[in-house]
Amino acid sequence: MNRDGLDLLQRGAALLELDLTAQLPAFEHLFSLLQAGNERLNLTALKTEEDIVLKHFVDSLTCLRGGYLEGELKVLDLGTGAGFPTFPLALVRPNLHFTAVDSIRKKIDFVRDTATQLSLPQVTPLVGRAEMLGRSPDHRERYDRVVVRAVASLPVLAELALPLLREGGLLVAQKGAITAEELNAGRRAAGEVRGKVQVVDPFDLPILGDARTLIVIEKLGPTPSKYPRRAGVPTAQPLFWTPPPRTAR
Repeated sequence: MNRDGLDLLQRGAALLELDLTAQLPAFEHLFSLLQAGNERLNLTALKTEEDIVLKHFVDSLTCLRGGYLEGELKVLDLGTGAGFPTFPLALVRPNLHFTAVDSIRKKIDFVRDTATQLSLPQVTPLVGRAEMLGRSPDHRERYDRVVVRAVASLPVLAELALPLLREGGLLVAQKGAITAEELNAGRRAAGEVRGKVQVVDPFDLPILGDARTLIVIEKLGPTPSKYPRRAGVPTAQPLFWTPPPRTAR
């Protein structure tokens, strides 16, 4: 990462009221590992330094808005991909213990190697699907927080994440701009799996200004045993939600 990239990272973090001075060497190392991994494995569509700094590093750090990730917590990162938001959050909040989950093995292999290179023993990589983990005694109702970045509609996220949370735990979901229809369906889906949408926090991604929404759902009681449904069903048939048709290109 060159000087401009480091300055961009510091500026973006400062707008989130974060001082990354002590963590800059680790972020430089993460950047170089991601570049090398991308050349071999095509881990992410983001290739330029500006995109990686702002849309991976700074974007991941926006999950800290509102203080929902403070303290010593067991956190599951659902759909971590190449390790986001796990790695930026783990570098800034070392008392968070992450299980970084993705269904694609090459990405989890990268996360495992990168966690070792960055000396982050609090990051545990795991190949798996939320539908399976949500029915496993080793993972169901075992986590204080689930974090997720824009991998599905809100009703799908509620069904996949809430079974993994202990009562009182929080789903911290980062999305782009969200429609009233999706939010209303998400509220109903959350109620179905014994949760409640507590926070809807719209904001702009620092520097770029892209629309983001941080949504926090609290787990209020035990999720009914029929959830999550079998693999693929939550996405294909979201609770209370019919996704709008895709626009032809």
